[in-house]
Amino acid sequence: MNPQQRRQSICEQVERKGVCAYEELSALLGVCSMTIRRDVDQLAREGLVIKTLGGIQRAAEASLYESDLLARLMTCRPQKRHIAREALRLVQPRQTLFLDGGTTCLELAKLLAAGDGGLTVVTNSAQACMELGRGKGNMTVGIGGQYDAASASFVGPTAEESAARFFVDVAFMSTKGLIPDEGTFESAIATFRIKQIIARQAGRVVLLADHTKFNQRALSKVLDISQLHVVITDSGALDSDLARLRRNVKQVVIAEELPNPSSDEVSCAH
Repeated sequence: MNPQQRRQSICEQVERKGVCAYEELSALLGVCSMTIRRDVDQLAREGLVIKTLGGIQRAAEASLYESDLLARLMTCRPQKRHIAREALRLVQPRQTLFLDGGTTCLELAKLLAAGDGGLTVVTNSAQACMELGRGKGNMTVGIGGQYDAASASFVGPTAEESAARFFVDVAFMSTKGLIPDEGTFESAIATFRIKQIIARQAGRVVLLADHTKFNQRALSKVLDISQLHVVITDSGALDSDLARLRRNVKQVVIAEELPNPSSDEVSCAH
């Protein structure tokens, strides 16, 4: 079990129990107490747990996430953060933005909340609303409807009708799969109709997709490759995939890693 998998297991355990002792986690995961403490230090820096005397407890932020969403949030987290930082560079003052409920968009929501404000952010994601609400300078507009627990987003006819009223400058979207010369794919039918509606009404569509999403074909095609104005991915993407992508998308951005990254951060496998 690598550090990323251990941390995910720690988060899942504390989410179930509320509080956990270091020794309990050490026995459960089969590693020494010092290894658990290093993992906990990293999780505490990320705001996912709170350190206590002899152990940890559930953090307020962590308790907001459904367990499957938390697992996705932990997967490839360093890459998602790099991608979100690059996405932030595309944001101009006083713009109107859309964020979907993808975990990379949640990382972007955190950065927007910490910024100078002046933006209007439209989203159907309950979690994005919560993240954006941590800041005070932006206006957050939530698209309501039927709540989909798997994505922590609002979907269905009411949400689709509401989405059709919004015209945004930039739509930031995530995806389950990306075929570089075809488009994006999703397996959750409930959520992708919102993306299709917003994409037709956005000045620019920016796809945030880490390298594991390449060449993954899910149940349904959502956006055609011609609808994407910018794709931001990470340095794990293959050169052959990037070449195909650049033939079809005007701007492809590779999010570079920060210098001297934490030794505890483990990139996801390709």
